[in-house]
Amino acid sequence: MVDYPMPANFLMPLPAFPIQEMCRRIDVFPKGSDKIDMVIAAANVYYNYTGDQKCFQIEHKSDPHGLGGWNWQSCTEMVMPMTITNESMFPPYNWTYEDDISSCNSTYGIKPRPHWITTEYGGLRIEQVLKRYASNIIFSNGMKDPWSRGGVLKNISSSIIALVTEKGAHHLDLRFATKEDPPWLTQQRNQEIAIIQGWIDQYYQDLKDVSS
Repeated sequence: MVDYPMPANFLMPLPAFPIQEMCRRIDVFPKGSDKIDMVIAAANVYYNYTGDQKCFQIEHKSDPHGLGGWNWQSCTEMVMPMTITNESMFPPYNWTYEDDISSCNSTYGIKPRPHWITTEYGGLRIEQVLKRYASNIIFSNGMKDPWSRGGVLKNISSSIIALVTEKGAHHLDLRFATKEDPPWLTQQRNQEIAIIQGWIDQYYQDLKDVSS
């Protein structure tokens, strides 16, 4: 999700291209090495790239980025059933709405609304819905971001535009510009600015036409 082409600390302090760095640390192991040691070396890039941790802090972490708000949103607007099968490397998990109700109620005192997002935005018919009532939206998706699978990846109308970047990661274009930015990222930001400026210019032109 955060495979950025420059160092960043959105979730954790990470180097540029952290996935490549994880692979590099695995590749230096000699043939026949223990796979667990290789996994730990790769995970160390995420959990302890700065080298100042004695062990991985994977539970009860602080939330310096305010990401706890996502838990609230997942209870009120973005209920997403996710299960883990026996074929996964992770322990099996079977999601149930009843368990979700219990969790959201105990944490926030609310009952989740599983159909709110599809009712509000159209769900699988989002293209048909947005075409009828929305305008002036840029859907930016970097294909390195796993969330892009649920994104809008093609234009819906002349003013509902999808910008898809093969090397982009999670909201990379919304981060501050740096000297390490690759040319394609700078070009994407310039394209977004030009599109938004066009909307603003059109708005004021429409006002002028009405008043004249």
